[in-house]
Amino acid sequence: MAGFHTHITVSSAVGAGYAWWVHTQFGLPWSTSAVAGGLCSIAGILPDLDSDSGIPARETIGFTAAVVPLLLMHRFQKYGLTLEQMLLAGVPVYIFIRFGLGTLLKEFTIHRGMFHSIPAMLLSGMTTFLISDSGGLQTRALKGIAVSLGYLSHLVLDEIWSVEVNLTGSRLKSSSGTALKFFSKNAAANAMCWGLMILAAFAVYEENGLADLQAEATPTSTIVPAPIPSPRPTITQQPVPTFTPIDDPFPGAPPDFRAVPPLRSGTQARINRYENEPR
Repeated sequence: MAGFHTHITVSSAVGAGYAWWVHTQFGLPWSTSAVAGGLCSIAGILPDLDSDSGIPARETIGFTAAVVPLLLMHRFQKYGLTLEQMLLAGVPVYIFIRFGLGTLLKEFTIHRGMFHSIPAMLLSGMTTFLISDSGGLQTRALKGIAVSLGYLSHLVLDEIWSVEVNLTGSRLKSSSGTALKFFSKNAAANAMCWGLMILAAFAVYEENGLADLQAEATPTSTIVPAPIPSPRPTITQQPVPTFTPIDDPFPGAPPDFRAVPPLRSGTQARINRYENEPR
């Protein structure tokens, strides 16, 4: 079986590659990508929560107790809790995982039980998706995949170490097939693990539906662009005609002289005679 240091080294290397991949492929910030890589690294020791030895179980529970309250901070903030209230809410979560969960696991689990299984791997990823409430659905899904990927690296290493290779050949140890499995020999453990996985899958489905409904219910403000003022028409100023005054050819003449020129005396007599003739 691979040791604790081997598991944490391999999962850390996988987490570093995963962080680079999500940053380049999905454009996530480096800080978010680093968190996903760190979750993958920590998940590489999660299957050893059921370990009978002291170091793997103690370190795994310690990491889990420290990380889970941090992942719950954004959800606490959505509930309107202040910073002091979030700290007070995170303390009992840490105490329960650090001291209560370890005792329960020792009482009700065995090493290489259903913690080393494919359903447990999927359950760990979906639980991370539900706990990690910061960012959009894509960011939360990538964090959940990171945890499942780190969990899977542990199971694969255990299966690789179950093959004994020496100078005379190779053989399978008795632990072969106990990591990458879907069911164990314990029916109660099978029912518990599969039941929790189905409940988590239903919760993830409801979470996605609720997020879609919230997105539809949120009114999107339509920004109407300000109208661009049309340029004012250019008015061409017509030139004002100027008149050059003409010198009066008859200075001192009466007004009627300028309006109607006077008739000659002979002309007026002919007009009168014409008007008086009988017709």
